[in-house]
Amino acid sequence: MTLLIVSSSRADQFAISVRAQDPTLDVRVAPELGDPADIRYALAWQPHPGLLQTLPNLRLIISIGAGVDHLLRDRELPPVRIARYVDPDLTQRMVAYVVLNVLYHHRRMCEFREQQSQKIWKYLPEPAADELRVGIMGLGVLGAACAPALGAFGYRLAAFSRTAKSLPGVSCYTGRAGLDAFLAATDILAVLLPLTAETRGILDRRLIRKLARGGGSGRLPGPVLINAGRGGLQRDADILACLNAGELYAASLDVFEAEPLPHSSPLWSHPRVVITPHIAAESTPTAIARYALEQIRRDANGEAIPHLVDRAQGY
Repeated sequence: MTLLIVSSSRADQFAISVRAQDPTLDVRVAPELGDPADIRYALAWQPHPGLLQTLPNLRLIISIGAGVDHLLRDRELPPVRIARYVDPDLTQRMVAYVVLNVLYHHRRMCEFREQQSQKIWKYLPEPAADELRVGIMGLGVLGAACAPALGAFGYRLAAFSRTAKSLPGVSCYTGRAGLDAFLAATDILAVLLPLTAETRGILDRRLIRKLARGGGSGRLPGPVLINAGRGGLQRDADILACLNAGELYAASLDVFEAEPLPHSSPLWSHPRVVITPHIAAESTPTAIARYALEQIRRDANGEAIPHLVDRAQGY
C-alpha cells in the first residue's frame, strides 16, 4: 500500500510521523509521486488543483484539517471518499481556544491591555458568567464539545445548527428561521461552522448587527465575535466597520479571507482584535499520522470509515 502526503506545510513532518508509526507503509511526499498507479491513499491539505485526479487507483483522501473546503474547491477532484480529520487532539485544542477567548473578552482583557500600555489603573465592570450569553454557531463535533466546557463556567448557552440538534443545558436553534432569535440571544458569538456555498460570507455586517446589544447590567459594552471556523465565513471589512462603529465590542479571529493576513490590514493594529495565525486547533503531526493510519487500516480490513464527507452538503 502507498500513501501520498500532499501538504502546503509540514509535509516532511507528517511523513516522518507516519513512517515512525508504520515502517512497512510506502510513504511518498508530493511532488515526488513515483508511479501514480501505486498510490491508494492521500493525506492532503490544499493540494494543487488537479493533482489528486492523476492518481488512477486512489481509494481514500484523508483531510489534514477538520475543514474540507480546501479539497472540494478542486474542480478535478476524483470521485473517491473523503474522510474529515476528527480526533481528540484537535477537539481538545479547539475547545481550549474557544474557552480561552470567551474568558478573555468576558474579563475585558483587551481594554485592560490598552490601560496597561497607558499605565492607567482603572476598574472596569464585568458581568457574572451566568449573566453572559454565549452562542455557538455550528454544532458539529467541535461545537458540541465546546458547550459543556463553557457550561462549566456557568455561561448561559445557545447554539445554532443547520439541522435540529439538542444538548443538555443549551438552547438550540435551527435553520434560517431560528437564526435571528439565536443572534438576538447572544452576547459572545463563537463560530465553528464549515465553509459551504450556504455559509460563505455569512459573518457580515448585517448578521453582526443582529447580535445582542450591550448596555445595562449583566452585559458587556457590545457583542463579541470569535471565529475559529473558516476564513471564507467572514467579511474582514465588515468586521472592521462594525468594530469602528461600536456595533461590535471585540473580536478574536483565527482565520481570514486571505491568509496570511496582509500586512496592510487594519485588523493587525486594532486594539480590540485578537489575531492568531490559523492555529486554533493545529494538531501535531503525530496525531494526524495516527488518524490517517487508522483510516487506512479500516479500509484495508473492509471496515467502515467514520466522518466521511457528504459532497452535496460540503462537509
